[in-house]
Amino acid sequence: MAEDGIISYGKRLAQLADAHPGRDAVIFVAQDGSETRLTWLELERYTNRLARLLMQRGLRAGQMLVIGLPNSIEHIALAFAGWKAGALVLPLRAAMPEWERDRVLEVGSPALVAADWKNVAFPSISRETLASHHQFDDQLLPDCIPQPGRAIASGGSTGRPKIIVDPRSWGMRPGENYFGFSSGYRPGQVQLIAGPLYHNSPFGWMHTGIFDDQQIVIMERFDAAHVVDLIERYRVNFMFLSPTMMGRIARLDGITTRDFSSVEAIYHTSAPCPVWLKQLWIDLVGAEKIYEGYGCTEGIGAARIRGDEWLLHQGSVGRPHNTLLRILDKDHHPVPPYVTGDIYMRRPHDQPTYRYLGSDPLPTTADGYASVGDLGWLDADGFLFIADRRTDLVVTGGANVYPSEVEAVLSEHPAVADVVVIGIPHLDWGRSVHAIIEPTDWDMPPDVTELDLYIRARLSSYKIPKSYEFLKALPRNQMGKIRRSDLVAARERAEEGAFLYQRVKHL
Repeated sequence: MAEDGIISYGKRLAQLADAHPGRDAVIFVAQDGSETRLTWLELERYTNRLARLLMQRGLRAGQMLVIGLPNSIEHIALAFAGWKAGALVLPLRAAMPEWERDRVLEVGSPALVAADWKNVAFPSISRETLASHHQFDDQLLPDCIPQPGRAIASGGSTGRPKIIVDPRSWGMRPGENYFGFSSGYRPGQVQLIAGPLYHNSPFGWMHTGIFDDQQIVIMERFDAAHVVDLIERYRVNFMFLSPTMMGRIARLDGITTRDFSSVEAIYHTSAPCPVWLKQLWIDLVGAEKIYEGYGCTEGIGAARIRGDEWLLHQGSVGRPHNTLLRILDKDHHPVPPYVTGDIYMRRPHDQPTYRYLGSDPLPTTADGYASVGDLGWLDADGFLFIADRRTDLVVTGGANVYPSEVEAVLSEHPAVADVVVIGIPHLDWGRSVHAIIEPTDWDMPPDVTELDLYIRARLSSYKIPKSYEFLKALPRNQMGKIRRSDLVAARERAEEGAFLYQRVKHL
């Protein structure tokens, strides 16, 4: 074992299969409402067979396995199979366009890609081939704790994608999920997974839930009405929801008459939550059952707040949790309460919490405090308030969009002379991606539908601008820089008609 008391995910699955082999471990709910169930013993044997299949295809300990499948039983089993083989597992969006996909794969150089993708430059295995797992032995494999074990892909601030690798031993001590247990999460619950597994939060919560003997109900795709039905049918105790999901559920007809009595905790993060929406959910399930978290995939620190604390500190994302936190000015000097500065965090230990592939490390102070670029302030009681989430970053529907990545694609279009991408307010998504374009020929600006098709062939749908604006010249200074915050503020103040917006109707 890599660390004293650490148990691998593979060994833990075998323990639970031995403890209650016939109990349902995973219930997969397809878009059409059909369901597939897998018992603990079936999941254990399935992952053993898959691990042997992956190893036969060349996967070795320490190498990267990419999972490019939609939410499915195969996705869950592949992650555990990869860990049993000692691999680093990277989930990617199944519908990722080739241009974007290939750039991520180039950064990661995976040993094996499990997906139904064509023209992949790395060794790959399809779902059809994965179905041949039955010919392999389903007995226990030698125990292995991958280090590293998990990675998440992200758009890069330079326009090039990056991969965030968790370098720590990929295992846990049972009963020591410190952050989860302080957020209403506990072993043995029924957990609903409504989000996509290529996203850090659903991926992490689900596999941790399996480790902690939870029954997992996982949806192929989020549907607000179906979520409520599943909560009632399976007496769901715990779930992660983004504010966008919370908003769509909240707008369902008759939502206040539905049965949420089984819910012990709802954990939300990924984007700012409007006050009205937070209050509505507090009214639905109770303040003590609503938990909000602030953090980042890099794992440098976290904050957490429960609903009853939030009522006393409305707008806060909580106090530091197992985290040392400072608010610093541009010269790295601490600022007093209620003064906005850069948020810097570090864990109490010296163990690295992330490693980048394809990007330089985060800005870090001499004594180890790092920042992802968020601005915030602390009140007199030490509660953190976010002033701005990574000035350039657009958080839309809980997903992170790096403007530079979108700009890099649009700038290649021959009708685009210059472009800047920002996030503007949106009722449903919190922010939507908005492109401000300087046309090559002002008298013949690019057709918005053509731009939409052009960028859709290169980037995932959530990164596509939902609106476009054309200016004769972008407001760059003598150094060629643009103050995005000024552009955002101007568009928040102005009526929509004050600017030349062109929206793609089908978005």
